[in-house]
Amino acid sequence: MTEPKAFGALLRAIDGFEGQATTTAALKLLALLFPRPGELRAAHWSAFKLDEEVWTVLEARMKMRRFHRVPLPKQAVAILKDVQQLTGHGTFVFPSIRSVLSPMSENTLNAALRRLGFTKDEMTSHGFRARASSMLNESGFWHPDAIERQLAHVEENSVRRAYARGEHWDERVRMMAWWADRLDELREGSLPDR
Repeated sequence: MTEPKAFGALLRAIDGFEGQATTTAALKLLALLFPRPGELRAAHWSAFKLDEEVWTVLEARMKMRRFHRVPLPKQAVAILKDVQQLTGHGTFVFPSIRSVLSPMSENTLNAALRRLGFTKDEMTSHGFRARASSMLNESGFWHPDAIERQLAHVEENSVRRAYARGEHWDERVRMMAWWADRLDELREGSLPDR
């Protein structure tokens, strides 16, 4: 899915999803925050500080085993507060429908996208990351290092990795707010030139 209009149609389809409320919320957060799907599915409530607008993912939960903080735009905080009413009494933000002691199944989000009519060639739960990276880079507003840091990518060049340790936090906070507003525009069908 490469065109902004098609992505807007996907966002509208997610809004209209008639499955589990937690599945809908997880899909919305994949679009807003573009984490790796497994990191979102296994997220614990203890990792979220909604009043500080931050999600802290511990090393053990990250693919690259590196601590990662995610700025939460106001739209993400609102979704999480709604989900908290449903699952906030347990450990997992997105528990399995079979047991609150396990996270949501790894197949749930892709199955929901199929139910919405999107083939695996059109969109996967991991595909939100590629779409966000493409659109953020194409906007020209954000430093590529800030985008890569938001994606929790590790610099492949070992020398650069040794010296380039910045989180680009302030820029990432602004970028994530911009991204959330951009998704609202796409969802509404308004497509300004940016």
